[in-house]
Amino acid sequence: MAINLKGRSFLTLADFTPAEIRYLLDLGHDLKAKRRAGVCAPTMQGKHIVLLFEKTSTRTRCSFEVAATQEGAHVTYLDANSSQMGKKESLEDSAKVLGRFFDGIEYRGYDQSVVEDLAKWSGVPVWNGLTDADHPTQILADLMTIEEHCKKPLNKIKVVFPGDVRNNMCYAWMMGAAKLGMHFVAMGPEELAKQMDQQVVQSTFAEARKNGGLIEITDHMEDLKGADVIYGDVWASMGEEAQIPERVRLLSPFRVTEETLKATENPDVLYLHCLPSFHDFETKMAKEWHEKGVDIREVTDEVFRSRHSVVFDEAENRMHSIKAVMAATIGA
Repeated sequence: MAINLKGRSFLTLADFTPAEIRYLLDLGHDLKAKRRAGVCAPTMQGKHIVLLFEKTSTRTRCSFEVAATQEGAHVTYLDANSSQMGKKESLEDSAKVLGRFFDGIEYRGYDQSVVEDLAKWSGVPVWNGLTDADHPTQILADLMTIEEHCKKPLNKIKVVFPGDVRNNMCYAWMMGAAKLGMHFVAMGPEELAKQMDQQVVQSTFAEARKNGGLIEITDHMEDLKGADVIYGDVWASMGEEAQIPERVRLLSPFRVTEETLKATENPDVLYLHCLPSFHDFETKMAKEWHEKGVDIREVTDEVFRSRHSVVFDEAENRMHSIKAVMAATIGA
């Protein structure tokens, strides 16, 4: 059956069937190949999109702007200081206004309810660029990257996520893996695992059973064995800087090192990371904490720069996967 996503919002992978996700991945690969071949056939000529950013970003903003421009669309960017949304104007009113001006709306911020309400009230497709609960466009880029570098089909891939198992990347990966029948291991301290959103856990476990996948939550390092992908993320999200010393205490045993890679017993294991990453002490934040005796690196520089790391291919694929989402939902 033909897949048609025109007019759909992209808020979470939970809203999409495995076939629809497969369609978006195939479209992303196709658009990437056409771009590299110099084929120019804009799918969003004359369209207008707005990017709403309550959280700052490098990859998400650049991916949306470049992808939209390459496909012929015009982009307007609004950050928290250049919009009245939620301040002098309600979210509902803002959504209705923006829906009159734009063909699509991207939102990157905090509450998942905001992106859902934008979709409810705007009348146009809304795309989730990241919330505290989810990061679905990142998962599409990750899956594209795995397909480019692994010979196995996705439903034969094992991904291990060492770190804070309660964060949005882990939750997003759990749903993505469950939808596509993959084996996903959330690996972190039991103290944090007990704080996981049980609704997310139950729904992803059920989805995995339906699609032949497996989701596991563990603190056992031996579960690294057989991994095809080690996935990294920072230990404290935006706005959580005060919690860093405690996070480091809990998560240092899960720092990705060369020993982590060896424990997979897979000489071709991949290392992925959504970025930005603390892998050395060249950033202001990592340097300041290091001077206080706190090592906030979630991965060593040796691993980050190794042949196993495909993080910059992954970063590029943010643009191609986002282009696929926009083209599928508002394109010609």
